[in-house]
Amino acid sequence: MGFFYFLGQKKFYLHLLISIVLTLILIWGVFQFLNVFTRHGKVYLVPNFSGQTVSELDQKGFNQYFDLIVIDSVYDIHHAPGSIVMQNPLPGAKVKKGRHVYLTIVAKTPEMVKMPDLRNLSLRQALVLLDGKGLPVKGLKYVDYFARNAVVDQLLNDEPIQPGTKIPKGTPIGLVVGKGNNPLPVPLPFLIGKKVKQAHEALHYASLNVGKEYFLDGDDTTHARVYKTEPAYRSRTLLELGSPVDIWYRSDENFDFKQYIQEMLSDSIPQDSIPPMPDSTQTSAP
Repeated sequence: MGFFYFLGQKKFYLHLLISIVLTLILIWGVFQFLNVFTRHGKVYLVPNFSGQTVSELDQKGFNQYFDLIVIDSVYDIHHAPGSIVMQNPLPGAKVKKGRHVYLTIVAKTPEMVKMPDLRNLSLRQALVLLDGKGLPVKGLKYVDYFARNAVVDQLLNDEPIQPGTKIPKGTPIGLVVGKGNNPLPVPLPFLIGKKVKQAHEALHYASLNVGKEYFLDGDDTTHARVYKTEPAYRSRTLLELGSPVDIWYRSDENFDFKQYIQEMLSDSIPQDSIPPMPDSTQTSAP
């Protein structure tokens, strides 16, 4: 009886109305807070930060829109120290204001690595070890030695370097290699369409050296691929061990290498034996 009596009182309905209004206000407030907190509907396109420094980004005001965080550094002789080489999210990604953008920059000082002991190893083994250490090959010098393609000595600035010596990553290392008892000439490998590093590696694995290099479409080597060589691949010339090969490059953004390779070789090589266009992810020599 008392319960039903209470339902008939104006005070009950007044309290109920107040509760409903407060509940609606609370729900509205929560949604408004979430809208502000998540910045609902407001997104920004992530620019391409490559080649710029973090301080330059701060000066341009990008730190007002993104939380820029440097997570790693790499040593790269082809880019300015402190410049950005990688970012996540990638350029063009849609993100909300305040989103973390993780950056990888070029280290201002190179990483130090220990010089491996390459003496008495085969040329192929030595090339693999040097590549693993991030040490490019300056050149191959062939000398009289009974074991063909055996490493006789390792050089830094044309002077012998002892194993275990700490040197900056990216330091070019010269190799003194044996000719063997019967130094037969070697064929020129197929280089057309290869990127710069791939071409260098292919020549070294073939017991040859890189000669003069010409970049016909500017200094940007990112898209440079071998356009022609001297001596030319078509000549089928056999070369002495350690012979230099001059290389001309063109950009794959301006030139159709696939068609060029087919046209260049179709007269002399069956189509099914034409070497495929090197994949952009390839890094090792055949």
